Amino acid sequence: MSFPKERNGLPEHGGAPLYTALVRHGERGRASFHTPGHKGSPAALPHGLMSLDFTELPDTDSLYDASGPILKAERKAAALFGTARTCFSAGGCTLCIQAMLRLAAPHGGKILCSRVIHRSAVNAMALLGLEPVWALPGGVAEAASRPGFAAVYVTTPDYYGRLMDLGPVAAACRAHGVPLLVDCAHGAHLMFTQPVLHPLRFGASITADSAHKTLGVLTGGAWLNVGDARYAAGAKRAMALFGSTSPSYPVLASLDLAREWLQAHPGAYPPLQKKVEEIRAFASSRGIGLPKGPCDPTRITLNTASVGLTGVQAAQRLRNAGIEPEYADAAYVVLIATPFNTDGDFARLKAALAELPVGAPLSAEPELPPLPPVAAGLREAVLAESEPVPLSAAAGRIAAEAACPCPPGVPVVMPGERITREAVRFLRRYGIPGINVLK
Repeated sequence: MSFPKERNGLPEHGGAPLYTALVRHGERGRASFHTPGHKGSPAALPHGLMSLDFTELPDTDSLYDASGPILKAERKAAALFGTARTCFSAGGCTLCIQAMLRLAAPHGGKILCSRVIHRSAVNAMALLGLEPVWALPGGVAEAASRPGFAAVYVTTPDYYGRLMDLGPVAAACRAHGVPLLVDCAHGAHLMFTQPVLHPLRFGASITADSAHKTLGVLTGGAWLNVGDARYAAGAKRAMALFGSTSPSYPVLASLDLAREWLQAHPGAYPPLQKKVEEIRAFASSRGIGLPKGPCDPTRITLNTASVGLTGVQAAQRLRNAGIEPEYADAAYVVLIATPFNTDGDFARLKAALAELPVGAPLSAEPELPPLPPVAAGLREAVLAESEPVPLSAAAGRIAAEAACPCPPGVPVVMPGERITREAVRFLRRYGIPGINVLK
């Protein structure tokens, strides 16, 4: 019997292109400043976890009818977060977002939404027949003071790590008796920072936490955190409406292990925050800009446009220096740091930043245009027939998709909105060639 050769301790399979690509990427040995948060560390995930890839069996429980070890694990997670109920998801934060929208508005209605929103929420609202009413991030609290909404939906932190001031929004929601829903995909770890910055502490009713992004969890692991007891009983039923009936047990187990690790290491985040602050200070000393306002104390977001480099250019230089960032766009490069990054990772990052050239700043980001008028319902726009048109022919047409240039990461046009000339001019500046519109 012959055995396949090995690369990096893994057997070669030359006929499996994705597997081969993953093995070869691992061989590059780059410092991981991207998701998933476990960074491949054995301290986060035990060796051999994938050998536990079982299914719903009498002694392993069933995710949506949990009554045994899954229920016990979820109750331990609820105690950690201080929630009325916490449910596991092996379908990522998308499943949690779908479930919390279903919980908040099972019979449809208007949802006040921050314009900073993930496409999974837009698609879920279309499927559920919900009507979003859009507000720019700074105007959510004022808009929430008006009655008539079934719920208020916001995202914090955003991809750049910026935090929304949830206090006034939560107060407005309480005044009208409506739930505050928070996409906290990039902020599960904020329950463990000093100070605690998680939305549950600021009045969120339900949060969707993508644990795999910043914690020691396999990709696809997330928590639905139900802070308001009114929504606890229906949480599993809402998740079962959208979730796969074949969840990954290694992913579920990694959620349980992450909770155990967090309880065993209550002081893990202040040292990480200190390392991140040192990197930020060093970058700032070289003229590299940082986001303004309150930010996630573990997110490293660098405005390299302030020293003459696009984020894309800066990201490539970092890769050449052995650093793999999370994201880059026309102005920013984003790096995700977790307690599983080593001191060597941070030393390598600092050395790479020291080598970035410093030049004249690039042109400033343009001001966002006014929100376009709504010309069709979200569900109609998402599900209707559409066609691509060049941007030059898009003014006056009804968008069938969101157009979200980065920065600023705020959709300029949403499905169902009539595309304005101002929106076309804004999108053209980002080199967007066209958009799908309703036929």
